[in-house]
Amino acid sequence: MTGAQLALPLDLPPALGRDDFIVGAANRAALALIEAWPAWPAPVVALSGPAGSGKSHLVAIWQEIAGGRSIAAAALTEAAIDELVAANAVSVEDIDRGSYDDLALFHLLNRARERGATVLLTARGTIAGGGALPDLVSRLRAAHPVAVAAPDETLLARVLVKLFADRQLAVGRPLIDYLVPRIERSFSAAAALVRELDRVALATGRPVTRRLAAQLLRDESIVEPDEEE
Repeated sequence: MTGAQLALPLDLPPALGRDDFIVGAANRAALALIEAWPAWPAPVVALSGPAGSGKSHLVAIWQEIAGGRSIAAAALTEAAIDELVAANAVSVEDIDRGSYDDLALFHLLNRARERGATVLLTARGTIAGGGALPDLVSRLRAAHPVAVAAPDETLLARVLVKLFADRQLAVGRPLIDYLVPRIERSFSAAAALVRELDRVALATGRPVTRRLAAQLLRDESIVEPDEEE
């Protein structure tokens, strides 16, 4: 078939096991803290990092270790607290995105403290507490902070390989070496580029190559034939 093809939504879930986590300077401290559970420096840990930096992957690793439960902050309600805390390890994700029930989060933190449960909070920015409840602000500020930073080039290259693998795309080292210095040094930029390369390759029936990447990046320095690398 020639010409553009229908790009079907064939996204596969990312691999979120411990062996699938790519470790580098940007996330080593966060992973070490997750794996140190239950010997945490505080019963509440606040994990922060940019979009796509692996926070949800770290939550998945922690759930496997601790046997805990996870909920998005926006979905947290008073009715859910007892069931969540019963697991003795609760993660509340994205507490800085959208609105959430301040009182429900405050009561969850209190109930967890009463039971001796641990809580993992995640957010894109620093979790300092900006809610309307002064007592909640105090609880959030008392959480032990750990951050995932922007990746260096070595980590970014390894993340790109994983992102392609998650989409069942085997790519060569020349493509990775081409992409790393040309994209924003962030996990979200890497994920967006891999997603777009996969979409365009599916739509046009072409392999994922440096030439295809160059066209997306509008890099006219790539002139080699469009063949698989």
